[in-house]
Amino acid sequence: MNFENLHPEVIRILSESNAERDLKLKKLCQFLSDSVPYYNWVGFYFANHETKTLHLGPYVGAETDHTVIPFGKGICGQVAESNANFVVPDVAAQDNYIACSFTVKSEIVVPLFIDGVNIGQIDIDSHVLDPFTEADERFLEFVNKEVAKLF
Repeated sequence: MNFENLHPEVIRILSESNAERDLKLKKLCQFLSDSVPYYNWVGFYFANHETKTLHLGPYVGAETDHTVIPFGKGICGQVAESNANFVVPDVAAQDNYIACSFTVKSEIVVPLFIDGVNIGQIDIDSHVLDPFTEADERFLEFVNKEVAKLF
C-alpha cells in the first residue's frame, strides 16, 4: 500500500470550505475505509479531560455501543493515557480489549494532538489479523496532523 498517494485527497477533504468539521471527518473516515482494504471500521474519539472519558465522533463501519470510553479502558482508553500509538495485531490476545464485534481481528489507535495535548484519536478496526505496519502508523500520524488544523 502506497499511503503517499492518499495524502492529496486527505488534504482536499479536510480543506473543503463549505463543510462543517464533523462532515469533513465523516468524509475522511469514508475515504480511508474505501481506500485501504483492511480498514473496516474507521472513527474518531474525542477526549473530555474533566471527566476522563473519550466520546465517539464521526465514524464509518458497523454500529458501536462504545460511545463513551473511560480513560484506561480498552485500547482507546489506554492511548488516552499513554499518548502513544497502539497497534494490536490480534485483539484476542489483548487483556484490556473492549470487544466491538466478533469480526474485528486487529486494531490501531493513533492519538490526535493539538498544541501537545492529546484531544482524541483515530481508531481503526480490521477484520484481518496483523495487517498494520509502521507505514500505517506514519500515515495515520499524517492524517491526524491534518485533522488538527480543523481545531
